[in-house]
Amino acid sequence: MKRTWRSNEHKEQLWNCATATTIPPQHWARSHFTGRAISYMLLNNLCEVFNSKLVEGRDKPLITCLEYIREYMMKRICNVIKVQNKCVRPLTPSATKIMEKNVYLASQYTTRWNGSDKYQMKGPWQDQQVVDMAERVCSCRKSELTDLPCKHVIVFLNDKVDNGEKIGELHTYVHRVHWLETWKAAYVHKVEPIKGRAMWPISDCPIKITPPLHHNQHGRLKKKIRQSTGERSQKKGENGNGASGSQTDGASGSQTHAASGSGKLTRKFISVTCSKCKNKGHNLQGPSRKLKGFEASLMSFGFYMSTAYVYCMLCN
Repeated sequence: MKRTWRSNEHKEQLWNCATATTIPPQHWARSHFTGRAISYMLLNNLCEVFNSKLVEGRDKPLITCLEYIREYMMKRICNVIKVQNKCVRPLTPSATKIMEKNVYLASQYTTRWNGSDKYQMKGPWQDQQVVDMAERVCSCRKSELTDLPCKHVIVFLNDKVDNGEKIGELHTYVHRVHWLETWKAAYVHKVEPIKGRAMWPISDCPIKITPPLHHNQHGRLKKKIRQSTGERSQKKGENGNGASGSQTDGASGSQTHAASGSGKLTRKFISVTCSKCKNKGHNLQGPSRKLKGFEASLMSFGFYMSTAYVYCMLCN
């Protein structure tokens, strides 16, 4: 898409296209999430990470690929169990990290009580939110989406403690999804080891499935992910440093600016035409070669013979 629509005019139409979509915003806008998923994640990073682990097994035969996935799952479960055994807190490591950050940020806020169940939280950068403890919601909606007490809710809990009220442990205000017990229960089921292929039972099915005919593929098998034009240019800019990096960035920036200003592609994506055979994909110095000596004489002799034959057919 970046290769075809590279001008600024198309980039400015992005939000018009986003508002014109027929997909409801509950599926792609965090502000419209319902909180049913107990997560505010917008990306499919979980699927991408799992897919990247299967790169080495995807090009193998079916049984070999399944064996690779089974062994990877065994290794993955063991690694997670080792991390779980090191945890001493009631929450998962990711939830514990978020809660520690919220507790630190809550120390910068002040609270005002309205006399009922609502509190006004005011902090730095003109951040002011409302916490309704009757509905157990906050106007920032972070605690509603993740079921983790946000910094504004923690300010309310600190105010309760200062007034001598008992609120219990902080992890009791967290949804059970983020508890360490729930995380361990998800990895109770294990992948059983199996014997080698030589000890597998022979199938009683009368139909024997034969493998397809083998044919050698041209070139080396490609395993790398095909990157788009924008990803390749971005990676070149990140890898470049010093003078070479500045020159590369300058060159790419000038090409991008020229392409975006004129709305045309660079010569990098233009297909050349041969001036001799009039075919696209190569030039005069490409696949065709100059014939010398005996080969040239044979080609010229064949050309004259074919011309004479056509002339005789036309005369008759």
